This record gives sequence, structure tokens and C-alpha cells, in this order.
Amino acid sequence: MRSEKEMLDLIIKTAEEDPRVRAAYLEGSRVNPNVPKDIFQDYDVVYVVNETKSFREDRQWIDRFGERLFMQYPEDSIYFSSDVENCYGWLMQFTDGNRLDLHVSTMKAVQSSLEIYRILVDKDGILPEAKSASDEIYWVKKPTEEQFYFTCNEFWWCLDNVAKGLWREELPYVMDMIHLYIRPMLTRILEWKIGRDNNFSVSVGKSAKYMKWYLPEETYKRYLLTYSQAETEAVWDAVFIMCDLFRQTEEELAEKMNFHFDAAEADNCRAYLEHVRKLPADAREIYE
Repeated sequence: MRSEKEMLDLIIKTAEEDPRVRAAYLEGSRVNPNVPKDIFQDYDVVYVVNETKSFREDRQWIDRFGERLFMQYPEDSIYFSSDVENCYGWLMQFTDGNRLDLHVSTMKAVQSSLEIYRILVDKDGILPEAKSASDEIYWVKKPTEEQFYFTCNEFWWCLDNVAKGLWREELPYVMDMIHLYIRPMLTRILEWKIGRDNNFSVSVGKSAKYMKWYLPEETYKRYLLTYSQAETEAVWDAVFIMCDLFRQTEEELAEKMNFHFDAAEADNCRAYLEHVRKLPADAREIYE
């Protein structure tokens, strides 16, 4: 596996030797001081160019970066919008284990995306001087009471759909409801707890992947138990763990941040779920 120095030397040399590349910078986890270093970190690199067409038309120019196992042209995907005239990329997994996510971007595209970065090459002095690396822009933001209310309401309300889906044994629908609508609310309120406990000066990472660093071990284990296999009783068990964890966090945050806590909403929803779980499969009414 090529070392970081070998990879960066190649990336820089390529930028320096190609007159079309006017600047280059490294972004992502390798320039974030709060991200642990490991063997799976990508090299997220942007080459600043005046045009992308010549790079797009020559599919062989990336061969210099190494032998590839597989790759992706994200801007070519039919499922995502793109502006290939201003930004185009190659995501490459190499046979030695390294991965390079390389984009060629015009300054028009670069100006709207600069966050945490390290300048590698700047032939014309066009890149703003990089500030000292900090992930402050990713810190958990303090919620307003309105955000708190709608997050709690969304969590409890959407569980209604899970209940009827479980009774109908529509498990694909149930799993989508949980993971697309309910889990994001649970994750968000736990992020707010972490933020509040740490003066809103920490990041939990993409998809809350660093949550385990900040939550009490028992709380984090309970959160993991909310992921279940797609089997009716297992999902019911996970749903009630979600309910308990959410309600506990909701009440704690409301008290500490002086927000209104709607205990009736939480209690009524949980009681409804318990009732539906016991409903016979041939029930003709929800409440007799």
C-alpha cells in the first residue's frame, strides 16, 4: 500500500506538470484534525481548472494514479443532477488499497464548496489561504424550541405508520418508515444531547458515526439495539427501545434547555403502540 507521502507526491507532481491544472487542494478527513487516522481514509483532491472538457474526453489520463480495482464517475449518474462543465470527478479504488476521490473543478464550483482544506499547488495564487484546520462548521448546532417541537412530533407521529405496517406484516414498508423517517429524528435528538453536554462544540460526524465517543456506553448500546432484523417481533422490540430512548432524551433536553415537553404525546403514542401490538390479526376494529 503506497504511503501518504507517495500518494501526495504523485498527486502534486501531476498537478504541477499539467498546465491545465492551475491549483490543487486536499480536503476531507485527511485534513480534519479531529478524525482518527486509519488505512481506509480517502484522498479527497480537487484540481482547479479553467475547463473540464479535455479531462472528460480523455479517459486514460487517470491511469497514472495506479491500477484500479473498480471506480465510479459520479457526475455521469442518471440519478443525480450535475454540472459537468464546472465539476467532474473520478472515484478510484486502487489495487494497493488506496482510494482517490479526484475532481476537476472551475473556480466557480470551488468557491461554493471550500470548507476544511490544505493547499497542495497554487500556480496563480487563486485559492484563499486555508485557515487553521478546524471542524467547527460541522459542530452540532443548538436547536431552537421550534426545531425541538417538530422533531419530537415527527418521531411520535410517524410511529403510527410503523404500528399499522407491523399489524399488516408489511415489513419492507415498516423498515423504510423506521430508517427514513423515525431514525433520523432519534439520531438528531441524541446529537442535540451530545451537543448540549459538550457546549455545542463537537461534531458527531457523517451519519453520527462518532456518536459512540460522546454518549454514555449504556445509552450507545441501547441505540444500537434499535437496529433489528426484519422480523415482526424483533422490530416491535426495537421500536419500544427507540421510544424509551427518545422519551428519556426528549425529557432531559426539555428540562435542561427550558423547552416545553409534551408528555401526553409521548405517553399516548406509546400506549397506542402497545395496544396495536396486542391486536389480533383478524381484528375488525382498532378499539372496540
